[in-house]
Amino acid sequence: MTTEEKEKRLTENADLEAPTKAQTGEAGSENAQNDDTKSDDTKQEEKVISGYAIKFGTPSKDLGGFVEVITPEALKEVDLSNVIMLHGHDYGKPLASVKAGTLKLEVDEIGLHFEATLQDTTYASDIYKNIEAGIVDSMSFGFEIGIDSFDKKEDGIVTRSIEKMNALHEISIVTIPAYNESNVKVNTRSYEAWANQNNNTKEVDNMAKTLLNNEKTETRSFEQYIRSQGQVRDGLTTVNADVVIPKDVIGEVFDLKRQRYNLAQYATVKEVSNGQGKYPVATNQEATLATKAELALISDVEAEMFTPVEYKVETRAGKIALSNEVVEDAAVDIVAEVKTQLEKLVENTDNANIIAKLKAFTKVTGTGLDDLKKVSNVTLDPALSKTTIVNQDSFNYLDTLKDADGRYILQPDVTAPSGYSLFGNPVVVVSNKLLPSPKAGTYPMIMGDIAQAIFVARRNQVTTQWEQFDYYSQGLAVIVRNDYQVIDADAARYIEIIPA
Repeated sequence: MTTEEKEKRLTENADLEAPTKAQTGEAGSENAQNDDTKSDDTKQEEKVISGYAIKFGTPSKDLGGFVEVITPEALKEVDLSNVIMLHGHDYGKPLASVKAGTLKLEVDEIGLHFEATLQDTTYASDIYKNIEAGIVDSMSFGFEIGIDSFDKKEDGIVTRSIEKMNALHEISIVTIPAYNESNVKVNTRSYEAWANQNNNTKEVDNMAKTLLNNEKTETRSFEQYIRSQGQVRDGLTTVNADVVIPKDVIGEVFDLKRQRYNLAQYATVKEVSNGQGKYPVATNQEATLATKAELALISDVEAEMFTPVEYKVETRAGKIALSNEVVEDAAVDIVAEVKTQLEKLVENTDNANIIAKLKAFTKVTGTGLDDLKKVSNVTLDPALSKTTIVNQDSFNYLDTLKDADGRYILQPDVTAPSGYSLFGNPVVVVSNKLLPSPKAGTYPMIMGDIAQAIFVARRNQVTTQWEQFDYYSQGLAVIVRNDYQVIDADAARYIEIIPA
């Protein structure tokens, strides 16, 4: 949760009351005899209200699958010197503040007690009258979560305990005695993480968890902890641990150089809303219209207009664990580095599945350039946009070929991924590991329109999440849900060239 994201909670039965006291204090009879020398303003009674902004151990209403209690320990480390009192969480309607001396806060065995002297403003007077009449009797407060934990009882009730607040910004007088958008903002990410971890079925001891979603850019609690050198422990259970970042750790990660490519950029990629379905493909390219005699019925088209490509999304996932020692001792943003590596895993997954589909296309065996030209000119439809995918061995074979005049066959092409083209079509080079050569002297290639050949159904984008485990470690997970299918079996060919 970001430090700017604040939660708000309602305190019902806040013992909110409006006793009054004279500005003259406990003056004796001698002062009372001189009342005729004082103005009406000095005789005016101060508007003083008091009650509890927070009550410890009192369960909240249902906050979306769980109830919440504030523990007595929650306020132990909270700085109360800048707390202000508002009306309905509206910073445009301040009522009192600790800094101005008009708001007094005291933590006792019941909760956070307050006494506020309201200023002589119109809205403050209206609020005071409503409290005095018993119309308004509820309080709320805005805070930043520090540590929370969840516990599931035998009766099935899940209780979230706020064990530590990072800050208490304001307390508010509120009118509506219920949790809703008008007076409370409930953050449920930590509950979702706990529920996902435990499937809502087994009892779990107190656990502090924060769910992180890559679709929302957030500052992770452990990152705050590390970057602040222990000053911010948002969501961490290592409350008593101090962070030590050695100054002699090299502040960079050495990334081995490897070619990065994603073959999905050449395929047809569609975002799908369901886990399975059909992708309609028009297949009437060769159909013709029948001759019609005058006043005769129009004949049916004797061809299938569309062929459905069926897909069924599969889940592919992986996780990596990092010890807290590694995180604490790292002078680099280790989480960002891990994410970069996970992105590579996603690309590798796309590449491996697309190559596997392409290798299953009709196989053509040849001995040289003439066979490659035949595939390009005759086998594949002229309308196709042809791309040639080669491995390192095949690229080296093609790159050393010359025509009768001694000119290299591969031509420089700044628009091609490899910088070269074959027969005017771009060449893409992948590693031997991705597209291995069947044996020495055999050069594999894939030629065709990859967008016409391969369909990638993406159910969701890459999602990363961070969870705390019970072994003083952190974990990052990447999850991809997609499927890879063939659109047109005649749109590409798998070729193996064995030179004579």
